[in-house]
Amino acid sequence: MPKWFNQFLVNSMPFIPRFLVGFVASRYVAGDTLADAAQCIRELNRNRFCATADVLGEHIHDLSETELPVRMYLDLIEKIAAEQLDCGISLKLSQLGLELDEAAAWRNFERILMRVREKDVFLRIDMEDSSLTDKTLEIFKRARSLYANIGIVLQACLFRSLDDLEYLLPLGVNVRICKGIYKEPAEIAHQSKAEINRNFMEMVSTCLNADGYAAIATHDLDLIHKCESFIRERRIPNKHFEFQALLGVPVQNTLKRLVQDGRKVRLYVPYGRDWYAYSLRRLRENPDIAGYVFRDLLKTRR
Repeated sequence: MPKWFNQFLVNSMPFIPRFLVGFVASRYVAGDTLADAAQCIRELNRNRFCATADVLGEHIHDLSETELPVRMYLDLIEKIAAEQLDCGISLKLSQLGLELDEAAAWRNFERILMRVREKDVFLRIDMEDSSLTDKTLEIFKRARSLYANIGIVLQACLFRSLDDLEYLLPLGVNVRICKGIYKEPAEIAHQSKAEINRNFMEMVSTCLNADGYAAIATHDLDLIHKCESFIRERRIPNKHFEFQALLGVPVQNTLKRLVQDGRKVRLYVPYGRDWYAYSLRRLRENPDIAGYVFRDLLKTRR
């Protein structure tokens, strides 16, 4: 489908019945429940993919809203440990109240942190928009003093991210490097795809040259190929990196090839009742997904 048509589909989504959006969402949201997520993760593991699970939701408006996601994360951790799934967890601190009360957010986060430490499950703190970057990094540093099996995310769109990476590297941190999905002002962020891609590659090469651990999170085939070339040329051991992608994003042939080549590939598995808002956001970020799903829908009707 041409890009203008993909964008048209995305712009039309708010006016499309929820069940049709649900058809789209089913490609890259595991479902409403923990059972749905566990079934998806087991299938990924059978196909030699790792996973990271995320309870959907962010930017809560009242601290009372934090209890449900905390409970869901605690149950998720128990499930991962009980079934020995090859899966970590990812979470957003705004879902735990960071924008409302930092102390309360830390208490909520600490409950989850103590459970992953008890069960030895990997935890990654997602990065949100630039208004929360400093607070997120502070909580990450505080958490890492309590539990080493924890990672962070840095966004290549932000000018500051390379400096943040160089600060974190001596700590031996596991860093997910992504482009970034938030619309940030030109004063603090690269605006063009070319600039973001250049910074992405500089961050990946900086991390790997310093023997850090890079979680290379992109669906951009050109970037994936450049990262592969860098890894081959520098003979970077597999223990220093992995590739990551969102569940359902149409780069499956590339991801399967990476696994066949002996590379670790981790898929982001979101689940929960907030699938509708998540689906609209993912489609706005990547309109090509809408065209891909529309083509697939047409095929199923033939």
